[in-house]
Amino acid sequence: MSESFATVEPLAEYPTLAARARAPRLGVTVVAALVDAIVRGDLEPGTSLPPEGVLCEQFGVSRTVIRESAKRLEEKGLVSVAQGRGTTVLPPTSWNMVDATVLGALVANDATLGTLDDLAVVRASLEAITARDAATRRTDNELARLRDALVLMRETIGDEPSFNQADVVFHEIVGEITANRLADSIVRTLFTEARASARFHLHSELDITLREHERVFAAIEAQDADEAEAAMRSHIVDAWERRRPPSPKR
Repeated sequence: MSESFATVEPLAEYPTLAARARAPRLGVTVVAALVDAIVRGDLEPGTSLPPEGVLCEQFGVSRTVIRESAKRLEEKGLVSVAQGRGTTVLPPTSWNMVDATVLGALVANDATLGTLDDLAVVRASLEAITARDAATRRTDNELARLRDALVLMRETIGDEPSFNQADVVFHEIVGEITANRLADSIVRTLFTEARASARFHLHSELDITLREHERVFAAIEAQDADEAEAAMRSHIVDAWERRRPPSPKR
């Protein structure tokens, strides 16, 4: 990175960034801290990252760690590294939104819940595809595993954490049945980051959630692809509407 830095103030303004990085696996935490700063808008598009010397001092790491961190940011679409011009922050249109670190920062810093709203729409579309595929591809053994997950949901309806874990297993099995590995992989990333947000975990009516899963299961059991797709799409959208905390719409 270039030492000719004048567009962004040293990160002394952001002491929490350095504090987060002074931990094991410094390269990972430096990247996470800088991703968070970029997503939050502390480091704006078109500006340069602070010079290596400043970042080394702020984070207490070597130049090698900072250079490797810049490469990781570039891979995520957050910055452009150019010899002699330093490391420039890119606009959100360049970011890899399904990268786990980027998506996690977007969810954590989204006051309007717009990212979680978008996540629900995308997840509903992709999981509808996987449910449709599962209905046409499922074997008797896979159906039995799905039934077991549904039974566990019924048995744990009075224990929300256990119920939610059975819910996750149900969706994972549907994803495993599908032939669309790309859709399943993206869904897992989206779901993982959504569940990591405290705003995703408001109490939801478990009896309604159970009925929605029963509808999905019945469609997959009957090998009704159209119904499986519709049932899963409706479940994802409606479940988020029930969970969504009050906040300004975008």
